[in-house]
Amino acid sequence: MTDQRRSSREKPPVAVSAVVADFTARPPVREQIVEGAVPAPPAGFQVREDLLAPLAAEEAVCALTGAPGVGKTLLAASYAWACQAAGWPVVAWIPAATTDQILAGLEDLAHRLGVRVPVDTPESASDKAKAWLSGTHQPCLVVFDGATDIQAVRRWCPAGGAARVVITSRDRAFGDHYAPMEVNAFTPAQAVAFLAGRTGLADESAAAELAEELGCLPLALAQAGAVIAREKTGYHGYLRSLRDLSPDRQLTTLEDDGYPAGVAQAVLVSLGQAEEAVAGARPVLERLAVLSSTGVTRSLLPGGAESEERSGVDELLSGLADTSLITFSDDGRVVLMHSLIQRVLRERAHHDDRLGQVLADAVGPLRALNDLINEETTPWKARGMAKSLREHIGVLYATAFPVGLLTPDLLLLRGWSGDYLREMGDLSRAITLHEVTLAESERLLGTDHPTTLSNRHNLACSYQAAERTQETIALFEQVLAERERVLGVDHLDTLTSRQVLAYTYQWGERTQEAIPLYERAAADCERVLGSDHHLTLGTRHDLADTYRSAGRTREAIALFEQVLADCERVLGTDHHISLASRHNLADAHQMEGRTQKAITLYEQVLPDCERVLGHDHLLTSTTRGNLSGAYRAAGRTQKAITSYEAILTDCERLLDADDPLTLTSRHNLAEIYLEAGRLREAIVLYERVVAERERKLGADHLDTLTSRHYLAYAHDSAGRTREAIVLFKQVLADCERVLGADHPNTRAARESIDNVRSFLPRWRRLIGR
Repeated sequence: MTDQRRSSREKPPVAVSAVVADFTARPPVREQIVEGAVPAPPAGFQVREDLLAPLAAEEAVCALTGAPGVGKTLLAASYAWACQAAGWPVVAWIPAATTDQILAGLEDLAHRLGVRVPVDTPESASDKAKAWLSGTHQPCLVVFDGATDIQAVRRWCPAGGAARVVITSRDRAFGDHYAPMEVNAFTPAQAVAFLAGRTGLADESAAAELAEELGCLPLALAQAGAVIAREKTGYHGYLRSLRDLSPDRQLTTLEDDGYPAGVAQAVLVSLGQAEEAVAGARPVLERLAVLSSTGVTRSLLPGGAESEERSGVDELLSGLADTSLITFSDDGRVVLMHSLIQRVLRERAHHDDRLGQVLADAVGPLRALNDLINEETTPWKARGMAKSLREHIGVLYATAFPVGLLTPDLLLLRGWSGDYLREMGDLSRAITLHEVTLAESERLLGTDHPTTLSNRHNLACSYQAAERTQETIALFEQVLAERERVLGVDHLDTLTSRQVLAYTYQWGERTQEAIPLYERAAADCERVLGSDHHLTLGTRHDLADTYRSAGRTREAIALFEQVLADCERVLGTDHHISLASRHNLADAHQMEGRTQKAITLYEQVLPDCERVLGHDHLLTSTTRGNLSGAYRAAGRTQKAITSYEAILTDCERLLDADDPLTLTSRHNLAEIYLEAGRLREAIVLYERVVAERERKLGADHLDTLTSRHYLAYAHDSAGRTREAIVLFKQVLADCERVLGADHPNTRAARESIDNVRSFLPRWRRLIGR
């Protein structure tokens, strides 16, 4: 028979009309979304038409279950290729071994669908993706691959709509909840046909003997076919090699469940042949074995980070793909390895006492990836890289922990995973991960080890993000004292802790403690690191900001001007510290009453923030808002209105309609309408804000009471005195009940009833607006 091997990027012939007959009449979408690392067809791939057509005819949610290595993932991938070819608008491939993987995949899909906003957490973005899929009338496919937790999949599986869902899992219990389809090994005839097509050998009896030896398992047959095709051993020669090999002599079992029949032997034979035939294969294979099976980029492989060596890595990977030990994603971006092949490699490395070194060798590329994330200026791209880094760190940690191979480096990387969870707003999981990692660090390394101190510092950062103020301050104080004792007062980590503790005091409104600590930190950084070091510049900037917060605006302005000049000279005008310094200098001038100077500075820094950080970055948004306030303070009402309207539009585009920031922006716009005499528009906006704040925050929330009070004033300004007095009385009664008779807001409401038209200046002064 002729050789039927294909390129790993070439699509096999799939009977698309049989698979997607219900949707072929629909016109193709303009821009199809294919999200996730859909596997490409491996060398010698054989379409399982007997399973593919029934899969397409199944119910909306189908569970493909079966033993490891029977081809569940490739069957689901076959369906995905067919849906792509038929022009389905959305095809999403979501690894589902953990909840983290499910959330990461759905969040990416939400981004591609255009329903995710920057403030979304992984959960809120995933909810939006699920809702979109549940409500769509367009044909879409979602694959949850390698699922392990029924409840996790049920939580995130779309219900209703036109979306088709395919779940692959070893756990047959999924079939109790969704339409089941059992995927078994090849039939003897299919196994013989596969071997014949892969090897070009027509000896059916010998092929049948080999297939029986390997239990007709597709994964094992793929290994056998690849070796026979490359080595020209014939079926009997391969059988001799297989039977001569004893896995017990090469493997140390790390996991409880046994291999399917023949897999370990077949993989070991393939490894021996590949490592002998493909130069540099072993370190690449072992690296893939300890990173995530969801996909590894070339930059994380030995030699893959150096551009001049990329062609060599590509050639090596192409050779390994022909051995069936690896494959690629459909778009060619990532390298994939079956989890059973990974397991054999890990067990072999452990048997050879090499697993510790393999794990250690993987740390360097992950550190490099972390550095790239820190340098990345596009938030969404950095977020995606961080999710990939967390996935790989999780696999390294899970591999090392059971066999006692945790090292300071791995514990430090584990702490980074918590940092990225915190930055994504997933505070609960971040805190849990940091607490567990800190406990492991203390147990294995001791309380004074630098990695333990770093993990304690990271936990404090997560407490701070969760606004657990007292725990945060206590922990940062402990870290600073320990670093001074263990590392010395001038160590970089100690200097960093001193600066962070000063910031924490300021954040906790302990400004009088923050200022002297900042002053000491700035002096120490300049003495030890020099005046141009980024930590020195950052500390001096934060000291100036603390002066501003404390009302020492002249000192703040002088220091901001020095810091700005140094930052622009050392870091460049577009560095984030330079941009923040320019913004804060403008703010300090406004606090000093130099409104026109502040406007000039805000107008200069705003376009730079938009260009460098993006239109939706926090500093950009803050600058835009402060510029609006400066216009208003300067009496430039129309400019202020235009700016406030733009801010509200951005909030409504990027945030939920009832997000607190959106409601605040709507309230502020109503206020400037009121000042400009656009009373009807002001009243309409205030009524909407009151209704939304009552629903979102409750009728007794201070912001709700504030908006109701402004609505009363707007009615009074419009000559609706009776409506105004009724509202003022309601607000007064609520303020007395909620805030007490002596609260400033209560007193302001009481005075408003007697002097309706004169209350606004006093109200603003009392509530600080």
